[in-house]
Amino acid sequence: MAESNRLVDLVQSRIDEFLFVRAPIVSSISPDLRPLIDFSRQFLRGGKRFRAQFCYWGAQSVVSAGSSIENRDGEVVSPGLSATVSAASSLEVFHAAALVHDDIIDNSDTRRGAASAHKLFESLHAESGWAGDPVDFGRASAILLGDLMLGWSDELLDEGLAQAHDQAAARRARIEFNRMRTEVTAGQYLDILEERAWLTQPEDELLDRAMRVIVYKSAKYSIQAPLVIGAALAGGTDDQLDALRAFGLPLGIAYQLRDDVLGVFGDAEVTGKPSGDDLREGKRTVLIALARQALSESDRNELDRLLGDPLLTADQIKGLQQNIRASGAVEKVEERITACVDEAVATLDDCPLDDSARRQLIALTQKVTARAS
Repeated sequence: MAESNRLVDLVQSRIDEFLFVRAPIVSSISPDLRPLIDFSRQFLRGGKRFRAQFCYWGAQSVVSAGSSIENRDGEVVSPGLSATVSAASSLEVFHAAALVHDDIIDNSDTRRGAASAHKLFESLHAESGWAGDPVDFGRASAILLGDLMLGWSDELLDEGLAQAHDQAAARRARIEFNRMRTEVTAGQYLDILEERAWLTQPEDELLDRAMRVIVYKSAKYSIQAPLVIGAALAGGTDDQLDALRAFGLPLGIAYQLRDDVLGVFGDAEVTGKPSGDDLREGKRTVLIALARQALSESDRNELDRLLGDPLLTADQIKGLQQNIRASGAVEKVEERITACVDEAVATLDDCPLDDSARRQLIALTQKVTARAS
């Protein structure tokens, strides 16, 4: 995966370069805006860069074998590849913005083992001795930080599209990006809706509704869309884009199912989030839907009563975890993950994609589904 590792470095360099240009624009307005720059840099460093990798390999899968991401001096030599790196970087900026907003929605105080954006602004207010409520200031400021990065992701994408050899392909990539943006916003709404509307929905529909959230909030946005955006920008055919969609959707579902397990059972020192965070946030995931189907009435009532309580104690978290495990829901989710990975890999058989890129995509399936964070 040396080429993927090099891509991660190039994406970080492209983001740093972009921020270097944008920072003076913000700072020239007022020195009071410095936290927007500092915090944006913090949230745009590190991470797994899965979206960037899928964007790049989506592009590579539709071009001839032997294309290189760099020359012997480590420089991107093809304008087409430079455009892909910019598009991949824009997806990472979009993702960072979405995480800032997601942490506000979920009242999550940490991100990657550090304070989330609204908590950083809240601390800034408290330390500065300003008037008003630090919590209100933190939330409002973080919303604006997320909005700023959303705008930047668009600017960065446009810079990449302008570098494309084929402007028809660039327009197609833009359409795919716009669709992704709409779908993930809709999926986020469905997620917060399910946390509240589940009580009024038919019991036999809860699992399907949880799966719908997975598809639109995560599966398409995390894997399918980056693949298709990269391939569209590289001039992929309809058949090639369809093959990547067929691969990306089940893999995206498996990716989020793994996240659902980690959100309940993950090691806080590895995930950067408190253990059982999804339980405190009240996430109505596929894992929870499957557990509810198998739990006794008393245990199901207990789960419903405690799920979503931000003040859950460590003992209550442990009790819920034990009941969810005892229900067999974890094993059922693991079976679904395996089935989705198998389905994704099977779609790559005899598809019109580059063999080398196809091998890289298969390797990525393990990275995104057999992970601890």
